Amino acid sequence: MSEKRISTKFENALFWSRWLLSPLYLGLVVVLALVIVRFGQDFYKLVMNMFGGDTHAFTIDLLALLDLVLLANLILIVIFAGYENFVSRIDAAHSSVDRPHWMGTIDFSGLKIKLIGSLVAISVIELLKDFIHLGEVPDAKVGEGVIWRIVIHLTFVVSGVLFAVMDVIGDRHKSEAVDLKKDGSLKKPVKK
Repeated sequence: MSEKRISTKFENALFWSRWLLSPLYLGLVVVLALVIVRFGQDFYKLVMNMFGGDTHAFTIDLLALLDLVLLANLILIVIFAGYENFVSRIDAAHSSVDRPHWMGTIDFSGLKIKLIGSLVAISVIELLKDFIHLGEVPDAKVGEGVIWRIVIHLTFVVSGVLFAVMDVIGDRHKSEAVDLKKDGSLKKPVKK
């Protein structure tokens, strides 16, 4: 067998290995169904607290629902963007009239930004729950758990800003990159 044929077969195997990710995305679809079940349970609790008249419990339950919705949105974005970026196009969505406008346009860089943005939003909701709980008890003190959640939240925020800055720098480098002419000589970059 020639070296070229071995190389081609190896490259084909690498190319087709992307399908090994498919069960992972299918697993996320199952997780999304579990989030829906949890949402139903928490929604029931919300309705019971609404009729019970406990405003703080109602607010905490409402924040828990928002948390689950953000988590479900995040899972859906990872499923669609991850599958389309790393496995294959979703052809069924391209012919559909109700296809989300962002589908097929989020690259790996955009996926990172959306992921960190969702994590920041989720951590804000968790902090808000903590602060509401602290407001319920007049002599409550900020515990170590709350302090760690604040530190983690700030870490997410700083990470998000750094991801965005890295993307801007990366995009700038792409636009200012030096191209090669067909004869191998360098073209001067065009200044904007």
